[in-house]
Amino acid sequence: MAESTLATERLILRPPAAEDLGWLLAEVNTPQVMRHLAGVRTPEQVAESLADDIAAFDAPDGHRRWTVWLADDATRVGRVGLFHVRSPAAPPVLQGQREIGWTFAEAHWGQGYATEAARAVIVHAFAALRLPVLWSQTSDSNAASTRMMRRLGFTPRPELGYVDPDYPPQDNPTTVWSMDAPA
Repeated sequence: MAESTLATERLILRPPAAEDLGWLLAEVNTPQVMRHLAGVRTPEQVAESLADDIAAFDAPDGHRRWTVWLADDATRVGRVGLFHVRSPAAPPVLQGQREIGWTFAEAHWGQGYATEAARAVIVHAFAALRLPVLWSQTSDSNAASTRMMRRLGFTPRPELGYVDPDYPPQDNPTTVWSMDAPA
C-alpha cells in the first residue's frame, strides 16, 4: 500500500479520487448525512470540493480527506479527514490548527466504521505528522459525533465554543474538543 493509504482490520483509507464523485453525490450529499454540515450542496459544489481534496492531499501543508472503503468487498462507506480550522468565527487559538472530521453514508452508520477510521487517522496525525494536539468540532445537536468524540478520547473545551454563522441556529454553538499527543 502507498504511504498515503491507511488500513485497519476492516477498512482501507485511500486518497480521494475523481471516481468518488458519483458515490459522494448519491450516498453522502443527502439531507440526512449533511444535516449537521450546513445541508446538501449543489453537484457543482461537491465536485469543486472533491477537486480541492484531491489537489490538497499531497500538498506539504494541505488537508487530507481519505475515502474509507470496506477491506473485504471494496465498498465505499465514508470519509475521514484532517483539516485546518478555517472558520473566521473560531477563536484565534484555533485558527489554522488541525482538526479531524468524518462523514459516513447512512447505510453504514452504527457499525463502528467511523470510530475505526478516525482512530487510524488519529494515529497518523500524532505518529506521522507529529501534531502536538488534534482538535475536533461539532454541535450539541449532533449527538452521534459528540458521542464519538468522547469514545475516541477527546476532551470538551467549552471555553472555546463559538457561534458559526455558516451554520443554522440549531447547529450552534460550535463545540470544540481536543486531544493531546500521547506522551
